[in-house]
Amino acid sequence: MNGLLFKTHNDLGRYKNEKQYADYFEDLLKKNNYKYSREYKLAPSFHGEKNGRNICDFIIEDKIVIEFKTVKFLTQEDYFQVKRYLSCSGLRLGILVNFRQNYLTPKRVLNNELLKTLKSTNDIQIYEY
Repeated sequence: MNGLLFKTHNDLGRYKNEKQYADYFEDLLKKNNYKYSREYKLAPSFHGEKNGRNICDFIIEDKIVIEFKTVKFLTQEDYFQVKRYLSCSGLRLGILVNFRQNYLTPKRVLNNELLKTLKSTNDIQIYEY
């Protein structure tokens, strides 16, 4: 997945808008036969929440949330946004990508709530050092 993100950044540079990066990345996903959903609307996460409040850029192979940004700096709010998507979707891994940087550095974001739940039910084993 990171290879496709790097190819997108290398081919388009750093001054396109988010939709242009997403269009190019989607084309790469199709060429490489990945299963994906683009601009996926997540279900409401609590009673009273309106539909369409949480829309993530991509969900890849029903496992990874990918969120694109084109900003000077990523903020804590950007991380919280991906955390919210992970919490609502029940997925374990998100990747936050800022294409405005000179050098692309995709950031992994983990769903700690899900990991704690799985650890407490012994569905996964976490090694602590």
